[in-house]
Amino acid sequence: MTILMENEQELDLGFDYEKVLKLVIEKALEQEKCPYECEVNLTFTDNEGIRNINREFRELDVPTDVLSFPMVDYDSPADYDILESDDALAMYFNPESGELLLGDIVISVERAMEQAETYGHTLKREICFLTAHSMLHLLGYDHMEDEERIVMEKKQEEILDALGIKRD
Repeated sequence: MTILMENEQELDLGFDYEKVLKLVIEKALEQEKCPYECEVNLTFTDNEGIRNINREFRELDVPTDVLSFPMVDYDSPADYDILESDDALAMYFNPESGELLLGDIVISVERAMEQAETYGHTLKREICFLTAHSMLHLLGYDHMEDEERIVMEKKQEEILDALGIKRD
């Protein structure tokens, strides 16, 4: 597995985020029974940085906590059948490593700090939650409908609970 992490902001996260988020990403892939070695890009930015990305890609001129940019257009969540064609090999896999290119996660550390304070838990827990949430998006899950939201919330908590990452 390749996890490319880039920290474009200056706030101290206060924990070994590379080690911890690798575990969150691995647990999400294990839980969703992903049969491939994967590549994920994870970027930490500030509110202005994520606002610019949100404006460019979603035409929403506001900061947000996390953005997910999945590479694969799944027919249904975590249904890997779409990846079994020759076309998929060229479209979704890194030709050098053979890894599935899952996509990009962008997290605003500023917003994560605000939310951690609001929800009364640590920044570590909030960033792990946002990463688990975004990984589910990269695997085809969404939360536009109540039923989808309930499924995603349950899966997010299962990932974090399995790693002992609890609300404080």
